Amino acid sequence: MSSSSTSRIALFIDGASLHATAKALGFDIDYKRLLSEFQSRGRLLRAYYYTPLEDQGSSSMRPLINWLSYNGYTVVTKTTKAYVDGNGRRRVTRNANIELAVNAMELADRIDQLVLVSGDGDFRRLVEAVQRRGVQVTVVSSAARQSPLIEDELRRQADIFTDIAELMPRISRDLSE
Repeated sequence: MSSSSTSRIALFIDGASLHATAKALGFDIDYKRLLSEFQSRGRLLRAYYYTPLEDQGSSSMRPLINWLSYNGYTVVTKTTKAYVDGNGRRRVTRNANIELAVNAMELADRIDQLVLVSGDGDFRRLVEAVQRRGVQVTVVSSAARQSPLIEDELRRQADIFTDIAELMPRISRDLSE
């Protein structure tokens, strides 16, 4: 598909992955500028932001979640759940990958391009499934470090890989503001 101004785009942000990537590269994301970046690439139909929450009421994420939901993002939260694994260790579920995958598959027939902001290799099969429906997939993460923040199988599956380091000048927060 073309990346013209008529291209229908959906943006899927794995919030935990984006946060970890930005932190590792030493910058803060300006979510308004991030949204504008992808709006400039075509007709942005949806911008999803997925994040786990430890407690619905008192999360430190609440101000960001509120801002995002009032400023063009569809925020999908998942309350973390604690469980005991087979070895008796306490574990906590911390991702919203299933929600992201379901939403992506639901929109696949109505978009030309899917932009996935994540380095999680678990999304490789999702990318492959969406591509079979004729959707071009751009994965945004980072390979610019000694230990890359994107898993190789995801990077190889993407039609286009964009290193977030290339986007930094356009999406980073101006700390003087």
